[in-house]
Amino acid sequence: MKKLLPVFLIFLLHTIDSTGQLLARGFNSIHTPDGINIIAVGDSGLIFRSSDRGNTWSGFIHGSDNFRSVYSFNNDVWFTGNNGNVYKTQRTVSPIYQYYTGTSFLINSIHFVNSNTGFVCGNGGEVFKTTDGGINWSNSNSGISNIDLNSISFVDESRGVVVGKSGSIFLTTDGGNSWVQNASSTNRNLLDVKYYSDGIYATGEHGTLLSNDSGKWNAVNTQTDSDIRGVTGISYGNTHICGGGGFIRNNLSGRINFKNFETNPMFANLVDIFYYNDYLGFAVSNLNKAIIITSNGGATWDLPPGTQVNLNWVVKLPNVLCRSNTICKHPLDNNSAFAVDRKKVFLSRNKGENWTQIATISIGTRARSFYVSPLDTNILIAAMEITDSTDCIVRSTNYGSTWTKIIAKEFSSYGQPLEMDQNNPIEFYFAPVNVSGEGMYKSTNSGATFSLISVYNSDTINAPNDLIVTWDSSEVLIMGDEGGDIWKSTNSAITWKIVKQETYPFYLVPSICNTLFDKSFFLAPLSWIYNVYKSTNYGDNWSIISINTEEGWGSDICHEDPTVVLTGSFGTQVFFSTNGGENFFETNAGFSPEVNAGIMAAGRDFILNITNRNLRKLSAEYTVLTSVFENTVSSLPTEFKLSQNYPNPFNPSTKINFSIPNSGFVSLKVYDMLGREAADLVGGFRNGGTYEIDFDASQLAAGSYFYKLVVSSSNTLVANDFSISKKMILLK
Repeated sequence: MKKLLPVFLIFLLHTIDSTGQLLARGFNSIHTPDGINIIAVGDSGLIFRSSDRGNTWSGFIHGSDNFRSVYSFNNDVWFTGNNGNVYKTQRTVSPIYQYYTGTSFLINSIHFVNSNTGFVCGNGGEVFKTTDGGINWSNSNSGISNIDLNSISFVDESRGVVVGKSGSIFLTTDGGNSWVQNASSTNRNLLDVKYYSDGIYATGEHGTLLSNDSGKWNAVNTQTDSDIRGVTGISYGNTHICGGGGFIRNNLSGRINFKNFETNPMFANLVDIFYYNDYLGFAVSNLNKAIIITSNGGATWDLPPGTQVNLNWVVKLPNVLCRSNTICKHPLDNNSAFAVDRKKVFLSRNKGENWTQIATISIGTRARSFYVSPLDTNILIAAMEITDSTDCIVRSTNYGSTWTKIIAKEFSSYGQPLEMDQNNPIEFYFAPVNVSGEGMYKSTNSGATFSLISVYNSDTINAPNDLIVTWDSSEVLIMGDEGGDIWKSTNSAITWKIVKQETYPFYLVPSICNTLFDKSFFLAPLSWIYNVYKSTNYGDNWSIISINTEEGWGSDICHEDPTVVLTGSFGTQVFFSTNGGENFFETNAGFSPEVNAGIMAAGRDFILNITNRNLRKLSAEYTVLTSVFENTVSSLPTEFKLSQNYPNPFNPSTKINFSIPNSGFVSLKVYDMLGREAADLVGGFRNGGTYEIDFDASQLAAGSYFYKLVVSSSNTLVANDFSISKKMILLK
């Protein structure tokens, strides 16, 4: 069925202002047919285009439809919306035509095999096919149940795959005439799929990644619970995935578990990724308009030139008093976290944006460690400092309604004395101060009881600040001590061997962190000194990875991407690395010295910092700089017109209005007095209307310029219907 609706466009070219507020926040999909002309689409009619490999971008608002998916082939571009609508344009700025599939449904994905044959899929099990470039569409979902479909991919005109809700996978071998459901071994929603000649990858919620290279679907152990939203690549062995709070991973060099992480500057969810070839790729977030680009196969990703990034710590819970890490990610919900301020237990259900008190710990003065059991989230365990009595471990089995003292032992005034074995969360370790006869305590019943498993085997162990269990190797623990020493045990904390020794007695090791993606790697900032130490051989040897400008305190390695590393300070800064700790930069965490004691980086977009004043969340704001803002300001005019810019003279911005009574190809450029082009403000097809341009000339030298408007019915801009120039003066 065909319904052709020629769309009379209203283009609006946008810059992102200082507040970051626009009609649409970001993008849902990105694609390019040639690596030069790129198009990204989003909600509320948002379209961004680049004609220079992503170095500069023009933005448009086309209606109010939510564009979910975009695909391009040769000279053609298609994107999808709500209510069964498919839009078609060309790779350069051109008219957009709207077509109707014949059924009103939310179209989630589009894929073209060539310039004529394409497919769309969406909610309600709908699949439609076109054989004339998207003009006519026919139903093509025989064999597919009434289930929401999220992504479709074809390797040729015959073989295709579509995936969707509750792990649904359907394959076709006859060009979509019939589909056969496959067993997927997951009930997670599948979000994206890529069909290669030698295999298929499908991604989904909660770290789901499925592979199929032999007719059977297998689950890939991604070691993350973050959603994987995008998959792309040139071949089955050269596949890239994105998702979570901004991670990008690949399976190059045979890393079938996708443990190659691609360094990138995005600290917001990534929802789509597209690689044009082995080297050139693009990725987008639906929370901002900063399109990131790689030209070296993912070795590094960059923002478009001129883009500014502001990383700010925003107070989410004020008047906190904390000197250790009392933040705990919810073990079953990616969006939730707990935090303890003194005796008050708080919960956030929206990645730290808002907090609600859920309990009060009835024993003790101030929490030093806090855990929620992954085996039973009613079980809460805390190490409590007590001002006028002996410190203790307390436990609740009813989500904090009542508490029981489990064991009373003095522990260090710094750091975290209690540790859960993340490999076997029924086990906990407790490290009190080393006095006569004391040693390491262990619980094997989720903290219900603790038993002394060994007396400290060295008098030089003082008051342990923090201890941590190695991922996948529960018998290996690392412990930091007052005095700055670091110890290692290879027999489940029975005996300890010193692996890094300091000579200054006031040094502290207030936190140690590690990562499940590389169990040989540990990081430990020291307090009373500016050194940050690392080990790359399971804690046997330690070296300085960074000398910061303030003494260290809290630390964490991002749980979904080990390229992101943070260390807190006893000061005003949190130190940040986006390349696995090779380099650190400063982010201001306060206006006066604070103990940045606890850091939790659950995701690149879910980073919290608890101090002795506040609990803060890292906020990333992206400002994409362009020189032009275009807006339609009136109804259809009756004549061609180019107005004098105002103000004039100007510094550095001015407005230029022009009117065109008919649709056509428009060029508005600025030239210096020698006739050399200084700025290209408008180029491409425009419908009749009156347009207002904001021109930022901050990059130009002071002087006289002229601006020229050319309108033509031909895209060659030779057969001119109208041409006029005016003079402007830039002052500086």
